[in-house]
Amino acid sequence: MSSIAEKSAFLKYQYLPLIKTIAVDTVPVFGKMNVQQMVEHMASSIRLGYGNPIITTILTPEENIPKMQAFVLSDKPFKDNTPNALMSETPEPAQFSTIELSIIDLEKSVGELFDAFGKDQDLQVINPFFGVLDIDKTMSLLYKHALHHLRQFGVSVL
Repeated sequence: MSSIAEKSAFLKYQYLPLIKTIAVDTVPVFGKMNVQQMVEHMASSIRLGYGNPIITTILTPEENIPKMQAFVLSDKPFKDNTPNALMSETPEPAQFSTIELSIIDLEKSVGELFDAFGKDQDLQVINPFFGVLDIDKTMSLLYKHALHHLRQFGVSVL
């Protein structure tokens, strides 16, 4: 899947139904997060995609940003167990009391993402790893991230 429109449509219409197919007790193929922690992590990542919270610091050296953004736009997946400098080795405990509440929050974050870009197609947001992202790079990154975590729990998309 290569077009931004297809990636956006996947996030808007296909991603959540796939998330809902994952049993809460599914053991991850890789990584340390359980299903609920992953769902909550994705809700936070999606919010970051439209600037909530607003990030002002880019952790990646400036000279590496073009390479990082080229990766975002490529079909190359995230590697299993890709480290995230903003996360501890031990996953944070779940914020919500049930997986159902976590999924509702994920649904809300997806809606907020599309609302934000619907109101401002020129919105640009700073990502701590990938630099300044426009709508195309944001949708590509979130699509890639969503596939990564679906794969983490054995959900095949292609």
